Amino acid sequence: MLNEPRRRAYLDAMQVVHWLPRAELPFAAPSRPELLQPLAPVIAPQVQPEVQPAAAAEPVARLPARPKVEVPRPAALARPAPKPVVAEEAPEPAAKPAPVPLPRFSLQLLRAGHCLLLVELPTGEPFQSRDPAYLLLKDMLRAAGLPDSPQIIGEPVRWPLLQRGNMEQGPEAARDFVQGFILARLEEAPCACLWLIGRNAVRYAGEADELAFNRELQVEGLGSAWALPGLELLMDEPERKALVWQAMRRLMTRWKPANE
Repeated sequence: MLNEPRRRAYLDAMQVVHWLPRAELPFAAPSRPELLQPLAPVIAPQVQPEVQPAAAAEPVARLPARPKVEVPRPAALARPAPKPVVAEEAPEPAAKPAPVPLPRFSLQLLRAGHCLLLVELPTGEPFQSRDPAYLLLKDMLRAAGLPDSPQIIGEPVRWPLLQRGNMEQGPEAARDFVQGFILARLEEAPCACLWLIGRNAVRYAGEADELAFNRELQVEGLGSAWALPGLELLMDEPERKALVWQAMRRLMTRWKPANE
């Protein structure tokens, strides 16, 4: 049971200023009579509402809203997560240029009068006396006013050369070889016109293509040359013979004197 000094100490600690016990406390000091009087009721004063004038009230300017400042959260201040490491793709190796196929042809050099003839062999083998291609060549020589029994000069020029070693055998090497072979024959006996019969003869001796058929070419080191379709092509497409005849009439004066 608490005595009065200790009770006061507890009440002060709990910040209790006025208190009344529900029952009489032993050893307690007598209560003051004014504290036992009932409290008078508190009446709140009535506030009369203000009457607004009839005139319209002026609008009150609103203050601009303050900008909202984003306060960084602790999570935002954290160090950014490291980016995933992506393995660098190895650069693709540069595509190697496609190898140029080696030229493959067989050419026969012949002499007829004042002309040299470089003829592509249709079968790759030397001419035989009864070959249709050789008979057509004889007809063309007669029409041109040249001997119809041409002289065969050397063995056919076959490409690629069947030699061992690292010898270059591409298109440029084939052109140099064919032109060198003809130039050596021209040094032995010049000619008035060089006939190039066949696609490969025109390409590797005249440095031209099929568009040069039936035209005269000027080849450096070899002089004047006449580009003609191959004998096999003339047999397969006889309508080409008329174009050959027209070109022959224009060029005939190169190997046939005017008084003949």
